[in-house]
Amino acid sequence: MESNKTSVFAKKRTLHWSYGLVLAFVLGGFEANAQHGYWQQHVAYTMDIDFDTENHQFKGEQEIVYTNNSPDTLRKVFYHLYYNAFQPGSMMDIRSRTIDDPDGRVRDRIFHLEEDEIGYHRVSELKQDGANLSYEVTGTILEVELAKALLPGKSTTLSMKFDSQVPIQIRRTGRDNKEGISYSMTQWYPKLAEYDKHGWHADPYVGREFHGVWGSFDVTIHLDSAYLIGGTGYLQNAQEIGHGYENESKPVRRKRGRKLSWHFQVDKVHDFAWAADPDYAHEIVKEEGIPDLHFIYQNDDREVAANWDKLKEYAVQTFQIMNEKYGKYPYDDYTIIQGGDGGMEYPMATLITSGRNLRGLVSVTVHESIHSWYQGVLAFNESKYPWMDEGFTTYCQYMIMDSLFNENRINPLARAYGAYQSLVEADMQEPMTTHGDHYDKNRTYSISTYLKGAIYLHQLSYIIGQKAFDQGMLDLWNQWAFKHPDPTDFKRVMEKRSGLELDWYNEQWIGSTNAIDYGIKSMELNDDSSIIILEKIGLHPMPLDVVVTMEGGEQKLFYIPLEIMRGHKPEEKGMPNRVIMEDWPWPYPYYELKVEGKVESVEIDPSLRMADVDRFNNVFPIPSSIRFFGKENGDGN
Repeated sequence: MESNKTSVFAKKRTLHWSYGLVLAFVLGGFEANAQHGYWQQHVAYTMDIDFDTENHQFKGEQEIVYTNNSPDTLRKVFYHLYYNAFQPGSMMDIRSRTIDDPDGRVRDRIFHLEEDEIGYHRVSELKQDGANLSYEVTGTILEVELAKALLPGKSTTLSMKFDSQVPIQIRRTGRDNKEGISYSMTQWYPKLAEYDKHGWHADPYVGREFHGVWGSFDVTIHLDSAYLIGGTGYLQNAQEIGHGYENESKPVRRKRGRKLSWHFQVDKVHDFAWAADPDYAHEIVKEEGIPDLHFIYQNDDREVAANWDKLKEYAVQTFQIMNEKYGKYPYDDYTIIQGGDGGMEYPMATLITSGRNLRGLVSVTVHESIHSWYQGVLAFNESKYPWMDEGFTTYCQYMIMDSLFNENRINPLARAYGAYQSLVEADMQEPMTTHGDHYDKNRTYSISTYLKGAIYLHQLSYIIGQKAFDQGMLDLWNQWAFKHPDPTDFKRVMEKRSGLELDWYNEQWIGSTNAIDYGIKSMELNDDSSIIILEKIGLHPMPLDVVVTMEGGEQKLFYIPLEIMRGHKPEEKGMPNRVIMEDWPWPYPYYELKVEGKVESVEIDPSLRMADVDRFNNVFPIPSSIRFFGKENGDGN
């Protein structure tokens, strides 16, 4: 039996070596032309998992063909052992018990886990091309000394045997969550850390996000036949599995006792997640132009089943909008699974909780589905740049929710702007360059990454114009899909599309906590002209759209670019006729705007896209009530 398994692995190894070399050649040739020497590593996983549902443990055999496409010689590699975070005294446990505002889902729950409730990965054997390796486990990181240095352009095979225990569900991964889902199998296997132009990304798992190496997965899971599995990849033996994997509206009563072998394969992903439960129903929606959408959930509650049924159309529309506006989803399947502790994204799948009203269920599904573009395919480094992954996703979520529910708000991100302002007023900001794990407070992390990150995009459309922004978002997809772009890569895409310099914007909005605050300091009315004095109060410079309403009702838009932009945005639809004014150098505190004729009122940024922290001084004269991010009297939350 062992010899048969070895021969299977050997056969797969040959295939993976070929795939890795082909991919390295294709990517290497393309990237050299497109990004002047861009490179990325490649992995090919083969895993065989024998799962024991009585003890919530599994034995794993893993083989990785690792191709070094970097210009560097590697003498070490690192693995993530995420399950080790779910042990008393772990970094995640200590951090959760000492941070000022702990995540309510974690708090001290890890500290109180019993021996049969903790998570762990225990490596029993690790080899490189058949040679035993020395290694050291430090918390959630496995540090490995290679027996033979891995040269640029070469591949090596890393084989491992390991034993794991699935923890009680605490955060994202685990068993027996509050909604009764048996297994949410995320961050569940020893995962090779990413190495890129910035070096190794062997970040301990303290509670935030993830980063992975592009590659292929060939995963076989031997699991009790009572369970149905859904997750990343394409099931290779659906006919053999038979029961429960057809399109069904009711869960099949499955017999326990024997094991089924679920075989999944997929190329061009950076992670693999799955979930299993004996009471899952499985339904499929097929629409032309989008992936087959799989819905896997417990539908024994009538209200829950009704909401999931309505969810299907919203999910279809979400994929249609994303395909049109932000780039076509590249896989044939996407699976929405009840499981986990809120919502969390993985390649080709999401795990969400189900006990929500319809809008809440739609919102979390929209958000996690959009992650398939930004976490799944563009694959920003979530740990290093969490604002890119969460911010880009949240921006699209707000825009799509506004469309799905026909709300047509002036500023669909009004709540995000209001939450950001509350952070400024509380003096709790930290630069968005902060690593995800190192934010001082969870509130600061959440607002900075999700909401300030989303405002970054919405405000960028104000700076360069909506048309250039929309085209730039598609450029990002077309140029950087499957390549881990970073903030500079994105900035360059938008600079090339708009023709403007944007260093100043990234430096101020991302790299500092400077706030935007412009005001109308005074207005002098003469017989045939008006002189408006504008004031720069905040440290963050911005170009200005200033709409002037003349006596009689005529409106004029005076556009004041920043000198450091080296240009100006084009006219935008829905705005008054525009006059381009002289640039405003950012150190100057005042700007004089002379208008021929009598002025009735003035407003800075009527589109509400600029995150000015005091909108009351943006209008002259100040009315009894004022629009504040689409609300009245500053109620932005």
